Amino acid sequence: MLESIALGAGLSWGSGLRLYLTVFCAGLAARLGWLHLPPTLAALASTWVIATAGVLAAIEFFADKIPFVDSAWDAVHTFIRIPAGIVLGAAALGQMDPTVTVLAGLAGGALAGTAHLAKAGSRALINTSPEPFSNVAASAGEDVSTVGGLALAFFLPAVFLVMLLVFVVLAWWWLPRVWRGWRSLLARVKGLRNDGVH
Repeated sequence: MLESIALGAGLSWGSGLRLYLTVFCAGLAARLGWLHLPPTLAALASTWVIATAGVLAAIEFFADKIPFVDSAWDAVHTFIRIPAGIVLGAAALGQMDPTVTVLAGLAGGALAGTAHLAKAGSRALINTSPEPFSNVAASAGEDVSTVGGLALAFFLPAVFLVMLLVFVVLAWWWLPRVWRGWRSLLARVKGLRNDGVH
């Protein structure tokens, strides 16, 4: 049960950061025999799913390192990552009681949404900096964090769940600050526009 919870939580959390990389890693690990997936997630090990996720992960790898392109990508994927987190979170528990499945889906959506909002909000603020290096560094950090987090979820579930709890606490501490940063930035832009009019 612990492994199933960690798998669902890991896939949902990873979806919020790097959906295609998450699907690719899970499918490849299952195909190589490193990871046991429940029947409800067996499709991830399909050659077509692995190949498609790999191509999309490669596209995202480069798109996510270009300032403002990354924010546009994140905006579009708000409508993809969170639903995917719901589906993966629910499917990871296999064919269990429908109530448990629904709860797992809701938790998966919340994890994917938290990870996505923390990522997208932070990266949008980073894009206000004129230099591109912080953007590339943040993107690379997300790549490494996703792969590392998934490895923990797959092979050290208890450790992953502790780390995930830390992430959720930090994310909910960070998100109000991101919101205040955006409000401050918008206020400055509005002030500059009003000065220009006068």
